[in-house]
Amino acid sequence: MTEQMTGAQSLIRSLEQVGVDTVFGIPGGAILPAYDPLYDSAKVRHILMRHEQGAGHAAEGYAYATGRPGVCMATSGPGATNLVTPLADAYMDSVPMVAITGQVAAPMIGTDAFQEADICGITMPITKHNFLVKDVRDIPRTVAEAFHIAATGRPGPVLVDISKDALQAASDFVWPDRLDLPGYRPVTKPHGKQVREAARMILDAKRPVLYVGGGVLRAGASAELRVLAELTGVPVVTTLMARGVFPGSHPQYVGMPGMHGDVSAVGALQKADLIVALGARFDDRVTGRLDSFAPDAKIVHADIDPAEISKNRHADVPIVGDCREVLADLVVAVRADQEKGRAGDYAAWWQQLNRLRETYSKGYEVPDDGSLAPQMVIQRLGEIVGPEATYVAGVGQHQMWAAQFIDYERPGAFVNSGGLGTMGFSVPAALGAKVGDPGRVIWSIDGDGCFQMTNQELATCAIEGIPIKVAVVNNGNLGMVRQWQTLFYEGRYSNTDLQTSPRDEKVRIPDFVKLSEAYGCVGLRCERAEDIDATIEKAMAIDDAPVVVDFTVNHDAMVWPMVGPGVSNDNIQYARDMAPSWDTED
Repeated sequence: MTEQMTGAQSLIRSLEQVGVDTVFGIPGGAILPAYDPLYDSAKVRHILMRHEQGAGHAAEGYAYATGRPGVCMATSGPGATNLVTPLADAYMDSVPMVAITGQVAAPMIGTDAFQEADICGITMPITKHNFLVKDVRDIPRTVAEAFHIAATGRPGPVLVDISKDALQAASDFVWPDRLDLPGYRPVTKPHGKQVREAARMILDAKRPVLYVGGGVLRAGASAELRVLAELTGVPVVTTLMARGVFPGSHPQYVGMPGMHGDVSAVGALQKADLIVALGARFDDRVTGRLDSFAPDAKIVHADIDPAEISKNRHADVPIVGDCREVLADLVVAVRADQEKGRAGDYAAWWQQLNRLRETYSKGYEVPDDGSLAPQMVIQRLGEIVGPEATYVAGVGQHQMWAAQFIDYERPGAFVNSGGLGTMGFSVPAALGAKVGDPGRVIWSIDGDGCFQMTNQELATCAIEGIPIKVAVVNNGNLGMVRQWQTLFYEGRYSNTDLQTSPRDEKVRIPDFVKLSEAYGCVGLRCERAEDIDATIEKAMAIDDAPVVVDFTVNHDAMVWPMVGPGVSNDNIQYARDMAPSWDTED
């Protein structure tokens, strides 16, 4: 039996039908009809954000925490265009998300009406798919399709733009009994021949590496990855987006590769004779100068998105499929080969990698002026708070230190903006993660530059009762840009001093403690090494309000190791004026 309702009611009913429990958004004229039935929904909680960008990043954080598509909502024109950055961010990092936007009435589309923007055209390159709905009868089917597309295959953001007259019109509510999406057939099961060839190559190789990317996280394949790694004894490196998918304490873990990766991980890829890439895309931040990357390695590349395979590096064995399915089948194939008496011999390889791990272990310099070392702050945060928390980083130096100095033992423990590198991601994403996983401790690790882009969402946290904790690594600068100015621009610090941290006078613009208190949060400050532990413990003891800690750190600290822009990974610097050696001799 069908029920007649407005398009707005149909939209909310459709969201309920697909299991949405939270929407992050801001109302406005074109989307306003949808907010009326939303007011009466007993199943969907709406969280009123302070900026649409924050709504989008909160939806991302929710998706990270739950594995389900996060949902954000905005009005037409500037409301919709404010979602562009989080949509692009979700697209780059394969985050399942559905954005719902209002649009001017269908007869006014194309007339430059008030608050009109062609958001479908604008977001076409940065969404997995988008829809413009002008007929009220299409709303249920479109919502069902949007959530299916966002969550299946390679996950990603989907935008549903609905004209205001479609929201106001009435029609029978008809939920589709099946989805008809011609041409959309994600391949999840890998081809057996390629899997068997990959298994053979692993056992024949002398210097193999499992190069693990965010696709393994998205596939929920952490357990399968560990089985394969332990079955074969092959070293594992995890990208920035895959930290925690393989336990950092595992003896086969050799680190994070990339521009600011571990020397052992970068060396493992450079000297490998076989790289098994799992849900990774040979990003430029991992490969360095592509023509000198892993020159002696054969490549097995497994990914659910066929467009990624051989895009940057030719794959000798291409495998299209879901990483969980690929890993499960690889385990079966390797076991079958092992039962026939075949096994890999990686003793000499592990000797070389262990030398790199021991020789070039993580470290940092303690400032001689008595100021805080930011690495120490983040390391102690991880040690005190522990592996069961979720750490949500912004973008910049603090992001790299968070990746380097916290040991991640479970998938989803580290959340950050990888592909797009979006400043302002951390606070709203932490908000969304806390809503999606309210029983877990959520720490936002942010820089003073990032924090000032989206800290208005602290008001949302305070009002909505979302007690995240924020560690502001405050060096008074746009730290990563300053680092590049130090190294490549002769110390000419053009427009990187934020003046949030005092130098000669106790002047802070703004004062983060006072700002946090104004937003209804608890504000704390730490400026001495001997106070780090007590300050973190004090923040941990507060569970009924958001907490912001201003860690005032040294402004000259730099992120090491580092592969400079446009150079080979062979030229990685362990510290300033110090390059490692890949030699095998002890």
